[in-house]
Amino acid sequence: MMTQDGISATDSGAALCACKGIRRCLKCDILKGTGKLEAKEPKIVHHFLYDPETRMANHKDAEAPSFPFPGVFLRESFISEEEEKKLICTMDRDAWNESQSGRRKQDFGPKVNFKKKKVRFGGFSGLPALSQKLVLRMQQEPSLADFQPVEQCNLDYHPQRGSAIDPHLDDSWLWGERLVTINMLSDTTLTMSVEQGLPELGLAEEVQVAVCLPRRSLVVLYGEARHRWKHAIRRDDVRGRRVCSTYRELSAEFLPGGQQAELGAQLLNISLSFVGTPI
Repeated sequence: MMTQDGISATDSGAALCACKGIRRCLKCDILKGTGKLEAKEPKIVHHFLYDPETRMANHKDAEAPSFPFPGVFLRESFISEEEEKKLICTMDRDAWNESQSGRRKQDFGPKVNFKKKKVRFGGFSGLPALSQKLVLRMQQEPSLADFQPVEQCNLDYHPQRGSAIDPHLDDSWLWGERLVTINMLSDTTLTMSVEQGLPELGLAEEVQVAVCLPRRSLVVLYGEARHRWKHAIRRDDVRGRRVCSTYRELSAEFLPGGQQAELGAQLLNISLSFVGTPI
């Protein structure tokens, strides 16, 4: 059962978390300790801040030149306060499943084995009803005019669980060019990073670009920001309950003319019925 602030009644510390491998949450820190994390050698990182108006990455201390940062589209106030309230209320009526790094999730999409490159329908019944008008609103943006999501993942973050998501690149075999996310309940920061640095700018060490995500905003990652730069939400940047909905489209392989176009058409037919329940 969910409390008003999004904490489950089972979050007493007695239940095991869902973390695997190197993933961590606050329960991990309590049960396993933090020694291994603290033993890591500090590394040099160049920190930049993204400016959505100029679409430039500016060095936080002005010690390095700014550079263009393509592949990010940000639309503030994409949903209203009332819409946000209704969306969260509807989500909280369904079960949140334990996920890694202190997150909880709700999936609306096909069952996928990315290593074996296999897709099956499973219990996929479509995107949820409330997403229909949101998708139509997305399509009013010129850069999303032809956006047809085939999957929606709701993620629930909370500082009491030490929620975060490690730097990663989303799959590009099944998922297409654009990743679209609606950020709800609190402001946060999306950290973009390239570990190998930017040699063309004389930056040999890791480079991070902080993209500020206001509450109720929409953010789209595409191009270099989608395929070259890893993205993450750091634990320190989750300062209150945060819920996000991320929508993914199909890659060219599953669209008309692609090798698996027939399967893609079936998946889209289910997805865009907008009668789905979480898997």
